[in-house]
Order: sequence, then structure tokens, then C-alpha cells
Amino acid sequence: MTPADELRAAADKLRTLATAASTDTDGTPTVNWNTKRNHFVGSDQQTYDHSRLYGDYIINGRGERAGWPLLLRGGGPRRAAYMHTQHAEYAAAMDPTVGLAVAVWLEAEAATWAGDEVHTQCTPALCTLDAALAVARALLGSREPAHD
Repeated sequence: MTPADELRAAADKLRTLATAASTDTDGTPTVNWNTKRNHFVGSDQQTYDHSRLYGDYIINGRGERAGWPLLLRGGGPRRAAYMHTQHAEYAAAMDPTVGLAVAVWLEAEAATWAGDEVHTQCTPALCTLDAALAVARALLGSREPAHD
């Protein structure tokens, strides 16, 4: 697979997953993912923090913007929480390796735009390609070049 093939395959995969994840199974749009942090003291007097993951927003009865629908659902003492497949597959594809690769890519682009000559993650001549390939490979699940 050439670098161009890798980039196209990653773009196709990401577009397919993002498109599928942009709607809930009942047709509700889920394009503006957001979280709400909950801080509480449990019956054991321990302090807990957790967040809920929502797929979009609605305007509630008080005219306030609120997260809706929940993307992570269910769960309880004897039942595991779950996500609908399209949301879980998108979340899994955008794992921390992808996030870190995107961060390097953004830093490389910022350095190029700022005229910085310090490129710590790639060579100046190939920085954009190197960073884009790192993101593509993370999305495709390959860590090594697929070409000679």
C-alpha cells in the first residue's frame, strides 16, 4: 500500500464511521458530542467524579441547553453499560493513539505557519506527510509503514 493509499483508506474509514456516529438508532442527531461532569459523595462518604457522554444538545423546559441523548447507556450493579455500535466503533477508532498523532500533526502545522524551524517530530520537508501518515496509520491500526 502506498502512502496515498493509506491516506485515502484512513479518510474513507473515518468518514464512514463519523457519518454513522452522527445519528442515533432512532434518528436523533448525534453530531455535537459533549460531556457533563458529575461530582458527588456516595453513601460510603467517598467523593466520586464521573462524566456522562451525550451525542448532541436539546433546549430543556427552562430554555437551557442540555446534553441529549446519552451515548453510554444502561449499566447497573448487574448490567454492563453499553453504546450503540455506530458510536462505539467511532469512539474506538478515535483512540488515544489517533489523538496523539493529530496533536503532533497540529503542532507541525503550527510550526510551519509560524515559520519555526524547530521540527521535533518530523523533517520540515516531509512534516505534513509524516504527520498525516501517522494519523492514517493510527486510524487503520497499523504502526509501521505499509509500503517500501
